[in-house]
Amino acid sequence: MVDIKFSALRDTKPHEYFMRFLFGGLVTAAAGLIATRFGPAIGGLFLAFPAIFPASATLIATHEKRRKAAIGHNGANRGRMAASIDSAGAALGCIGLFGFALVVWRMLPAHNPIMVIATASAVWTLLACASWELRKRRIFAHRTRR
Repeated sequence: MVDIKFSALRDTKPHEYFMRFLFGGLVTAAAGLIATRFGPAIGGLFLAFPAIFPASATLIATHEKRRKAAIGHNGANRGRMAASIDSAGAALGCIGLFGFALVVWRMLPAHNPIMVIATASAVWTLLACASWELRKRRIFAHRTRR
């Protein structure tokens, strides 16, 4: 089940937002420099890098560790687990992003851009949700012998 936790916004401090924006800006600037040097096709590939993900995973682990410490527990493992779950979600989202890019690449030159973006967004949503459902049902899970 996916839910939105607005209370997490209060847990994030201003310097943590700044760190995310700074890292995302640096990655975007690097992609721009790469595009200038090697062309927009290569630069576009680097724009697909999840710019704020490393900072977000670190913050998720830190917040979970802090929550457990507040009740007297060592939250290191809990923090790592929370960051790994977020990583899995990001990886599955990338599968959807691949579908989005494929639709835009193939359809954009010959079709209405608004329709292309709408179609690509629908493909992204469908692929990301289907990937999450497959993961949840463990259809591709590695099974060990007992």
